[in-house]
Formats: sequence, C-alpha cells, structure tokens
Amino acid sequence: MAGGLCLLLLLLLAAVTGPTAAQDNCTCPTNKMTTCSQDGPGGRCQCRALGSDVEVDCSTLTSKCLLLKARARSPRGGRKLVRPSELALLDNDGLYDPECDGEGRFQARQCNGSRAVCWCVNSVGVRRTDKGDASLRCAELVRTRHILIDLRHRPAPAGPFDPAELDAELRRLFRERYRLHPRFLAAVHYERPTIQIELLQDAWQKGPGDVDIADAAYYFERDVKGESLFQGRQGLDVQVRGQPLRVERTLIYYLDEKPPQFSMKRLTGGLVAVIVVVVAALVAGVVVLVISNRRKAGKYKKVELKELGELRAQPSL
Repeated sequence: MAGGLCLLLLLLLAAVTGPTAAQDNCTCPTNKMTTCSQDGPGGRCQCRALGSDVEVDCSTLTSKCLLLKARARSPRGGRKLVRPSELALLDNDGLYDPECDGEGRFQARQCNGSRAVCWCVNSVGVRRTDKGDASLRCAELVRTRHILIDLRHRPAPAGPFDPAELDAELRRLFRERYRLHPRFLAAVHYERPTIQIELLQDAWQKGPGDVDIADAAYYFERDVKGESLFQGRQGLDVQVRGQPLRVERTLIYYLDEKPPQFSMKRLTGGLVAVIVVVVAALVAGVVVLVISNRRKAGKYKKVELKELGELRAQPSL
C-alpha cells in the first residue's frame, strides 16, 4: 500500500514538473542565435532566427543567409551572442545584412542599408560582381559547387597527425556534427601544417533533405573561430588519436558554376604591380636592343670610313 502511494506521488510530481522541464529545454540545439518558445501546435517548441524572425528547423543546420542576418542585426551594446569579426574568406567585404528569400537562401542581388550600393552574390553570399548603384540587375543566383577549406594547424605535441586518421576524423565531424552526406566531402589533403578539405555538390546531386555545403562550411568556420552556433559548444573540439587539432589560420575558396563578372578594377594591388614590372621590363629590353643595334651600326660605319681612307692613302701603281 505504501509503495503504491509513493508511486502515485511520483507520477503526480512528474505531471506537475514535466511542462516546466520541457519549457526549460525548449532550445535549438543547432543554432543558438534563435528565440524559442512552446507556442507551436500542441505546445511544441518553436524557434525563430534572430534578425529575421523566420522559423528554423532545429533538426538540421540553419542557412548561412539567416545566420549572417542574425549576426548583422545583433545588438551593438552589451553582451553579444557572437563576437563581431571579419569573415576569414577570400571575399573581403566582411559581414553585411543580407536579403534572404522565403526559404532562407541569399537573393541574387544584395545592397547596403541605404540601397545606394548593390552587387550580385553567389549561393554562399560572396560578391561575384563589381559594386553598382540601385539600377544593378542580377539575372540569377549562381550556385557555388566547390568549396576548398584551407587550414593551418599549430604543432601537435606528439608530432604530425597520421593522414589516414586525420581524414577519418574530419569526415566523421562533417557527417555527425554538420550532417553533411559523405558523398559531398570529396577529399581531405594533408601536408603538415596545411589541411585542405574539399566539398563538392552540384545542384542535381542535392536532395530535399541534404545539407548545403555552404551551410556546413559556415558552421565549420564559426567553430574554428571559437564562435560555435551549436548550443553548449565553444568551438572546434576535434582530437586525432588524443591529440587536439588547433587551427591557427583558415581560408575558404569558392568556385561557382559560372565565372565571376569582375572588371579590371577588381585587380589586386599585387597583380597590378606584377603587370607594371613586366611591362617596364619589356620596354627596357626594347630600349636596350635599339641602342645596341645603333652602336653596332655606328662601329660598322667607322670601320668602313677608316678602310676607305687607307685605300686612298696608298700610292697608285
């Protein structure tokens, strides 16, 4: 009898505390840049992205466009969800407040806050044209099909990593944490201290439930920077046979289905300097050649005149 009474009390206690516990656990495990509440159908936990108020699916990764919008709209004063920092991309535009479509994807045309300056981006949100005014038109959103993540790691205490074990650990990371299908991780290259991860995904290969390589790469980048988007994580906590993988430099290269459309103004200072040096070298070479030829021609004329003078000085027979 006493045992039955205790069991009944435990059931009543669980019924009372159950909703409170569920309310406390109403968070988005794959995106901490959200606000969550149990106002969904049947009291279901529902999470919306900061900055856009778009409902997100917490069983998978959130699109990069919504994540960038949440970072751009984060309050400038007080404690921030994510530390403001420039993206370690070959795109030098840094953080901006993007326009996303109804599915959380980047719109092909992006503009600044006043909409006075606009540009075209790829599916990763990286600018692929020169900047223009509000009249700029972007015909389509060009897909990024190949992403190369280039890392440099700090020296490991026990020496270099075993390439096969490093390969297996990184593949496991992308499969389990970022939920990227293994067929989209094309290769892992390792030559100490450089690690290269190749992600390859054509539009026809991506199914309805597949994570986009752009989203997986962005989540990985934020982990490397110590700004993890997952609840309860601070950064990249990968170990290879007990040795921690500590990354000190990250570069991400993007290859689109179509070439970018930049004018000559896009040339970097280094490339312009190389062109100037090459042109100067060519001009100097031509000048040296012309002067050398003229000197040779002058010598020939002097020799001919000297020989003619000697012939005239000889007595005639």
